[in-house]
Amino acid sequence: MSKLIKPQGYKALLDMRQTEQGIKLIKEFFQQNLATELRLRRVTAPLFVLQGLGINDDLNGVERPVTFPIKDLGDAKAEVVHSLAKWKRLTLAEYNIEPGYGIYTDMNAIRADEELDNLHSLYVDQWDWEAVVTKKDRCVEFLEDVVRRIYAAIRRTEYLTCETYPQIKPFLPEKIHFIHAQELLDMYPDKTPKEREDAICEKYGAVFVEGIGGKLSDGKKHDGRAPDYDDWSTVAENGKAGLNGDILIWYPILGRSFELSSMGIRVDKESLLRQLKLEGKEDREKLFFHQQLLNDKMPLSIGGGIGQSRLCMVMLHKAHIGEIQASIWPEDMREECKAAGMQLI
Repeated sequence: MSKLIKPQGYKALLDMRQTEQGIKLIKEFFQQNLATELRLRRVTAPLFVLQGLGINDDLNGVERPVTFPIKDLGDAKAEVVHSLAKWKRLTLAEYNIEPGYGIYTDMNAIRADEELDNLHSLYVDQWDWEAVVTKKDRCVEFLEDVVRRIYAAIRRTEYLTCETYPQIKPFLPEKIHFIHAQELLDMYPDKTPKEREDAICEKYGAVFVEGIGGKLSDGKKHDGRAPDYDDWSTVAENGKAGLNGDILIWYPILGRSFELSSMGIRVDKESLLRQLKLEGKEDREKLFFHQQLLNDKMPLSIGGGIGQSRLCMVMLHKAHIGEIQASIWPEDMREECKAAGMQLI
């Protein structure tokens, strides 16, 4: 597989039994820390939602959701979620969550169009979280404070993992660096977005890239974002657009940048209408989710997703996400991984 990274001399530091124990330790510890840091309560989430309500996450707008007919609903179509970005905001309203508090849940998804490699699987598991904010919280400073809190929980989890398994050594830096996607383009104008992320992450170790979804000075986006959850078009006081971003780290096992979380302050009515127009998606205004927002039926919020298997992969120094989770892989990838010391579950 041309996209498979095979680290020279790789050998897993934990056997399969220790790995399974480590996964349990990391998941239990991190989610409790995340809940405490951001004042979140756990809720139960759906695996699928009805098609046509505008609730499913559209990711980059091209990925096809897994669909199936429901016999008892006259063969109405259901979609397996891509993520719960929109569903969570509806749930905040339903639970009448106060500002400063929020929810988190275990999100399990199937992304059939994913290109499989060391980090990408057909199966996606993450902690999806969402919290109610006030109008004055809709600023870059608030966003960055929340990022620091999440990063602090990640570093505490790293400390616990290394204490439990002394053969694993910590590598995450003390602080996370903030940079806007436009600044990143200015620094590395001749590189692709992925190459820019690699360069900045290798330099700082942990980075939050802001303003993802809108076009930059070269007329291109750093990466795609759906127009109806993250607010990527609002212009802040510093003149840069975007109230969202990705938490990235430099992962020495693979020698590349590694995304752990995508998150952001969510659209309000004005930014929703603006972004739908920018993307030529005005027809979505009529959908259930969008009508709820436009008619003030949902609170202002901030939210994101944090990859569970990805976090475990980093904490346990694994080279392939298939060493953490059970999924389907091409047979030639399995053979290559086995030869390279990566034992896929």
